[in-house]
Order: sequence, then C-alpha cells, then structure tokens
Amino acid sequence: LLLLCHAEEAAVIVSGLRSTDVFVGESATFTCELSHPGVKNVQWWLDGTPLHNNLVTEISEQDGRIHTLTLNDVACHDSGTVTFRAGSLISSAKLLVKGISL
Repeated sequence: LLLLCHAEEAAVIVSGLRSTDVFVGESATFTCELSHPGVKNVQWWLDGTPLHNNLVTEISEQDGRIHTLTLNDVACHDSGTVTFRAGSLISSAKLLVKGISL
C-alpha cells in the first residue's frame, strides 16, 4: 500500500508577484501561485502594513494555490511594495500609481 502525501513537501512559489503600473482610480491586481494548497499563515502587505479584505482591498484564493490581491480605486499614496507571505515563503513586487496629467 502506497500513500502519496504532499504535506511533507514544502510548498514553493510557482509564479511570484509581478510589478504593476496603474493610473489613479484604476485597480491593481497581484497574483501568487503556490505549488500546492494548505499553506498556513497567508498574509498580504503594502509597505509593511498588513492588508485585510474590504471594499477597497479584495483578497481571494482559488484552489488553495492561487492567491490574488486586488487594490481598487488606487491613489498616488498607494504606490509602494506589495508583499505576499505564506508561511516562510515571500514574494514582493512594486506598485506604481501614476497621476493623470492634464
């Protein structure tokens, strides 16, 4: 009898965050894909501040592996470093919010 168990394998980041440039008022989406589900202590940060699910910040998870952060209606002060942490795994990317010149 052979039991396959992925729990003993450490999860790895298959696809990390990518830096994004958006204009004021737009949405910015960051996605991080893990090798398998079940990773505990998943957290998103913007410049060291933890983010929580609300009207402006949408945090979702698909299949326990694909983690997505969408920042809606961004402003210039939202520019910074977005960080995804899942256990000991970390991925970071830059968010640049550009103003609209008249």
